[in-house]
Amino acid sequence: MANFQLLNNVEHKDLKVIIERSAAMGDNVWYAVTFPEEFRNLQRHYPVFFIKNPDDGEFQAAAMFGVEDGENLFLDEHGWDASYIPLNIMRQPFLIGFQEKNVDGKAVREPVVTVDLDNPRVNTEQGEPVFLEHGGNSEYLDQVNSILHVLHAGMRSSKPFFDTLVELDLLESFVLDAQLYDGSEHRLSGFYTINEDALKNLSGEQLERLNQRGYLEAIYMAIASMTNLPLLLDRKNQRYKAQSEHVEH
Repeated sequence: MANFQLLNNVEHKDLKVIIERSAAMGDNVWYAVTFPEEFRNLQRHYPVFFIKNPDDGEFQAAAMFGVEDGENLFLDEHGWDASYIPLNIMRQPFLIGFQEKNVDGKAVREPVVTVDLDNPRVNTEQGEPVFLEHGGNSEYLDQVNSILHVLHAGMRSSKPFFDTLVELDLLESFVLDAQLYDGSEHRLSGFYTINEDALKNLSGEQLERLNQRGYLEAIYMAIASMTNLPLLLDRKNQRYKAQSEHVEH
């Protein structure tokens, strides 16, 4: 269970964070939730799918790292094998929380930085210091704050983006049946992609509206990201192959 606490330079003055990427540090996850403005960076490496949030049924975007739960095919003995790591991974073990403050007699929810003290990255012995010796923010914490700010803004922009996609019927369910190296069949289901036929049939006015809102680029980036799906399956097959050869020897 996570143990998030409001970050402060008194209680957490000696806090350090291990930034290396590994399964032991909790990076063995098969996707990370993302947002439209990040699609351009993601599409170089990862397929971007859409899923429904199990809590509220709202659509959200996800960068895929594996084809089954608890699998990250970008992790190896050297760390994370891609030049860009999604921000929702990079921000670990920090998270935006909300604190209620009284402003001019009104209760206002303000974003604050929280840290998961039970995260395996968090300790007082090794890694990047969170605070400087005399209490100021370290360069590392400044970077984290910047990531959290971008994530917070990006997640807020996601709802109108998906509302528009639903309105224009631009999402369709996606099922992938793949035969893996060991002969087993694997089905990837429960995901959605851009409905390219519906996109082609949009009117000029609808396309202009998407473009003006900055959504058209994100849509095409999501489509382009699908070229990474065969590469992801190839990573899966290569891992199977390496494991089988290791067993044989």
